[in-house]
Amino acid sequence: MDELKGSIEAIVYSQPENGFTVARLKEPGKKEFTVIVGILPSLQPGEAVCCSGSWKVHPSHGRQFEVADYTVEMPSDLAGIQKYLESGLVKGIGPVYAKKIVARFGPDTLKVIEEMPERLFEIQGLGEKKIESLKESWRQQRSIRDVMIFLRTHGVSPAYAQRIYKVYGDQSIEKVKENPYNLAKDVAGIGFKLADAAAQKLGFALHSPERLMAGIQFVLWELAGEGHTCFPQKDFLPLAIAALDVKVELLEAEITALVEKRNLISKEGFLWLAPFYAYEQGIANDLSRIKNGLQAIRPIDGLRAADWAEEQLKIRFADQQRESVIHSLTDKVHIITGGPGTGKSTITNAILRIMEKRTGKIFLAAPTGRAAKRLTQITHRKAFTLHALLEMDFKTGGFKRGRDNPLDCDLAIVDEASMIDTPLLFHFLRAIPTHARLLLVGDIDQLPSVGPGTVLRDLIASKLVGVTRLTEIFRQARGSKIITNAHRINHGEFPSLETPRDSDFHFIEAETPEAIKEIILELVAKEIPERWKFDPVDEIQVLSPMKRGTVGVELLNESLQGLLNPSSQPLFRTGRRFHVSDKVMQIRNDYDKSVYNGDIGRIAGIDAAEQMLTVVFDDKTVEYDFTELDDLILAYATSVHKYQGSEAPCIVMPIHPSHFKLLQRNLLYTAVTRGKKQVYLVGTKKAIGMAIHNDQVQKRYTGLEATLKEIAGTSQQPLVRQLEFMYGRPQQDA
Repeated sequence: MDELKGSIEAIVYSQPENGFTVARLKEPGKKEFTVIVGILPSLQPGEAVCCSGSWKVHPSHGRQFEVADYTVEMPSDLAGIQKYLESGLVKGIGPVYAKKIVARFGPDTLKVIEEMPERLFEIQGLGEKKIESLKESWRQQRSIRDVMIFLRTHGVSPAYAQRIYKVYGDQSIEKVKENPYNLAKDVAGIGFKLADAAAQKLGFALHSPERLMAGIQFVLWELAGEGHTCFPQKDFLPLAIAALDVKVELLEAEITALVEKRNLISKEGFLWLAPFYAYEQGIANDLSRIKNGLQAIRPIDGLRAADWAEEQLKIRFADQQRESVIHSLTDKVHIITGGPGTGKSTITNAILRIMEKRTGKIFLAAPTGRAAKRLTQITHRKAFTLHALLEMDFKTGGFKRGRDNPLDCDLAIVDEASMIDTPLLFHFLRAIPTHARLLLVGDIDQLPSVGPGTVLRDLIASKLVGVTRLTEIFRQARGSKIITNAHRINHGEFPSLETPRDSDFHFIEAETPEAIKEIILELVAKEIPERWKFDPVDEIQVLSPMKRGTVGVELLNESLQGLLNPSSQPLFRTGRRFHVSDKVMQIRNDYDKSVYNGDIGRIAGIDAAEQMLTVVFDDKTVEYDFTELDDLILAYATSVHKYQGSEAPCIVMPIHPSHFKLLQRNLLYTAVTRGKKQVYLVGTKKAIGMAIHNDQVQKRYTGLEATLKEIAGTSQQPLVRQLEFMYGRPQQDA
C-alpha cells in the first residue's frame, strides 16, 4: 500500500450514512491538491492525516487516492492550525479569532489551548465567558476523539461519535462497554446491526440474553417503523432468526421471558411491544368514554341548523354535505372522509358557524404545522398542532394535557386525521374531556400515517362511530384537472394526460432517470417560475417516491441546492452540506424546540464560531447546535410520505418504473392532491399505469379495530394504566 500525508484543505462531498468522503489534501511541498476518497467520517479542514491506500483513475474525475485506512493528527504548520480553528470545530473560535490566536502563539497554539488556556486572555476581545466556552468545547472535542478511536477498534463508524457523546457524555466509552445493545435504543441512527457488531467485538456471545432481548425488541421496533403496532408471531420468528442467526428455541424462550416481564404482549398469535398494546387499549377505552359520556352542548336540531348555515354562508348543500352536517351535530363522535373537491372545508366551516352559537370552547387542530396553518386559513380561526394543543412537558418528556389535566373544550375538530398515528391519538383522546364532542376530518384514501397504525381506517372499520363518506365532486372543482385526475387515480382509472397548455395538470414524457432529472431541474429553476411566477424554493415542491437513485430525494436535493442556492462557503456536518437560505426539513420530533417530523423551514444563518445554525419555520426561529444537525435534511425535494398534510402551489414529481417497489395508487393519489395550483408529472405512462393498478396498500398489522369492538362500552382495564406508566411514550423518529 502507498502512504500519503498532509492536511485537509476542503471537504468536497460526504455521505452521512456510511461516512464516504471526497476531500482535497494539501501535501507538504506540493502546489497541487490531491483528491482523496474513502470512508473518512468526521474529517475537518485543517486536520493532519496519514493515509494508506492506493491510486485509482476515476473515469470522470481523474486520478484519486483511495484510502483504505487513516489516522488523524493535530495540524503542526501554521496554515493548518489556523484552518483547523477556522473550521468551526472549536466553539467560540471563528476566522477572526483563529487568525489572532495563531498570530500570537504560532506553532504552540494548540499546546496553549490544551495545557495553558488561561493564556488566551492575552488575546484582545476574548473574555472569560468566551474562553470558558472554548475550553469546554475543546474538552468535548478531545473526548469525542477518544470515542472515535474506541469505536473504530470495535467496528462502529466514527461518524456516530458525536451522537453517542451527546447521549452519554463523558461516560460514552464505559456505557458502550457495559451494554452496547443500548446504542440501538438510545442513539438515533444506530441500528441493531451496528450495535451488534460492536458487542461481538467486545465479547458478547451470539446467544447472550442481552443480545436476544435487544434483538427481539429491535425487530419489533423496526416493524413499528414500517407501520405495524403488532405482528403475527409465526411471521415474526423468521425475521428474528434472520437478524440474530440463532435457533428458534432460544428465541421462543426469550420471547416467553419478555412476555412474563410485560415487555411484550402475546395475544391470539400476535406480538405487541408493550407500549403499543397499551396505546390501542387506551384509545378504545377513551373513545368509548367520550362517545357514551354526557355532553356539555345542549342538543341541536340538525335539519334546522343546516338550513340556517346555508343562509349564513349563502350556499346550497348537496345531499351528502347536508347529511354530514346533520350527523356531525348529532353524533358525539363523528368522522368525515372524502377526497379533494368534495366539500370537507365547506362542512367544517358550517359546523363551526353553528357550534359557535352554542359554545366558545372549540379547538381546531391538525397533526402538522402546515396542516394547522391551512386549517386556520380555511376557517379564519386559530388552529393548533396536536402537539402544541397537548402542551409538551419538557421535565417528564410527556404532555401536560391528559386525563388529570384535560383540554378545556366542548368541541374538538381535527383535520388531516389520516396522518394521526397510534401514539398521538392515544395522548390526544386522553386529553379530551368526557363531555366534549369530537369531529375527525380526513381522507382515508391517502397514504397512512408516517408513524405506526392506521387509526382512521380502524375507527371507520370498527363501525362504532358515525361516518360520512363524501364522493361527489362539486361543480367548481370539476374544472380542475388536478382534482378530476386525482379522483380518476383513486378509482383505478388512468388520468387524462392530454391537457391544454393552460391546464393545472401536466405530464412530460421521459424514458430514462437521467432525462427525467434534467427536465425537473429545468422546470423548477426556469420554466415554472417564468410561466406561473412561482418562487422556485418556497412555492415549488419536488416529491419523489424514493430516497435513492438518480431521481431519488437525495440526489435531487443535491442538484437543486447547487442550482437554486449555490454557496462558496458551505457548512459540512453529519455528511451533509448546508448553505444559508437552504430549504430544510426537521426529520425527528424535538419537543424542546417545538419542531416536529416533517416541518419545513429556511436556514437564516450559520455561525461557525458559535457552532450554531438558525432555521426559520413559518412563525418561529429555532437554533441548532452543530451537534444537532443530523435532525435536518435538505427539502428542495422530499418524499411523498414526508409531505403528507402539506400543500404547495406547485408539485413536481418524477415517476419511473425503477420506483416499482413504491409505485402504489395511494402514493400517486397523495402526491397529486398536494398541488394547490399546478401539478407536473415527469416520466413514463408505464410507471403511472403501474401505480394505478397497484391498489394493494401495504398491509399494516394493528389490533385497534378488534380492540375497539372488544372494549367499547366496558370499563378501562387496569393493565392499560400499568403499562402506560411503565413504558411511557416511545420516541417518534423519522
